[in-house]
Amino acid sequence: QVELVQSGGGLVQAGGSLRLSCTGSGRTFSSIPMGWFRQAPGKEREFVAQIYWTGHTTGYATGYANSVKGRFTISRDSAGNTVYLQMNGLKSEDTAVYYCAAKPGAALPTGPKYIDYWGQGTQVTVSS
Repeated sequence: QVELVQSGGGLVQAGGSLRLSCTGSGRTFSSIPMGWFRQAPGKEREFVAQIYWTGHTTGYATGYANSVKGRFTISRDSAGNTVYLQMNGLKSEDTAVYYCAAKPGAALPTGPKYIDYWGQGTQVTVSS
């Protein structure tokens, strides 16, 4: 059974930092694109960041939503089964439930309806 288990999140003041983690199990995730989405109250789930394998020469590549570029950093552990989201310079508009996501393929789709696997979600609240 494939599972994505998240940890991290919580309450932080504006300008602060948090780190989210997500570990995949039930299959090998090292070559599967993984990433993060978020959903704020009353809004649709939106893409945040992704990391995907591009080959033995170039390794992993990353992609970010414009709203988090320069503040958030996505990474993976050496085994490739755990993905992290380091969030710095947090703003009140970053408040949302954050979901880990994965889907086999070349890169992670940015549309949530195309995602195969989801984590359980974790709340991130940024107080101003």
